[in-house]
Amino acid sequence: MELVASNKVVGGWHKRYRHASQTTQCDMTFAIFLPETANSGKQLPVLYWLSGLTCTDENFMQKAGAFKVANELGIAIVAPDTSPRGESVPDDEHTAYDFGLGAGFYLNATQPPYHTHYQMYDYVVKELPNLIENHFPVSKARAISGHSMGGHGALTLGLKNATRYSSISAFSPIVHPSVCPWGIKALSGYLGDDKTHWQNHDAVLLIKNKQYARPLPMLVSQGTADNFLDEQLQPWHLQKVATEQNYPLQLEMCDGYDHSYFFIASYIEKHLKFHAKHF
Repeated sequence: MELVASNKVVGGWHKRYRHASQTTQCDMTFAIFLPETANSGKQLPVLYWLSGLTCTDENFMQKAGAFKVANELGIAIVAPDTSPRGESVPDDEHTAYDFGLGAGFYLNATQPPYHTHYQMYDYVVKELPNLIENHFPVSKARAISGHSMGGHGALTLGLKNATRYSSISAFSPIVHPSVCPWGIKALSGYLGDDKTHWQNHDAVLLIKNKQYARPLPMLVSQGTADNFLDEQLQPWHLQKVATEQNYPLQLEMCDGYDHSYFFIASYIEKHLKFHAKHF
């Protein structure tokens, strides 16, 4: 690993690293926040944060205001990039913001030319945690959270890997990508037109079909003034299927909040304390 940047903050440290990924077959960058208790000899639990469309590892770390509470709770935070990067990595043919670079959707692509590099599911679930646990003073206690596309990732990765995570949370997630424009474009582009292959990457369908090892505590926060609410996010689909299947979802509609990091900064303390209860 190559250390890219290191900054002391609230007594702990924010660091960025670059490494050669075998999974995505390119260099990947991730950020990690280590609270000051990282020097105590105690192994720390980790919250994996997945960001949304167009983001990198930097957005959450710079804008969410999570460090003070994470430091107090003794939680490490890891934020990977949102897609593979590099000259050899294919982008959307029209360089659109919602597919290709910055839009990996946290799945393993099967369609050329994306299948070689866009293996974000395996990267986030397997390679990155192995790297973190081998190089930093952390335990195997993991939680997962994210925003928008990253909220979709947190929900689906958490549901499909219930033995690897203790809890799931999301801000403004794409809950039912099989029926919304962002999701349809991504799932068809990465996985092909056979919709049976989409089901493993749709939180609503995973809960409906009980495709999870065990229910995990799940917190979802959604702003009522989000301009993507009706067309792309549609949290009522998740609420309906969770009620039908008796899945432990806590969905809160937050009056007046939009899709921005101002919303995340307003509720990140609640999400961190939620995960701290379940580590």
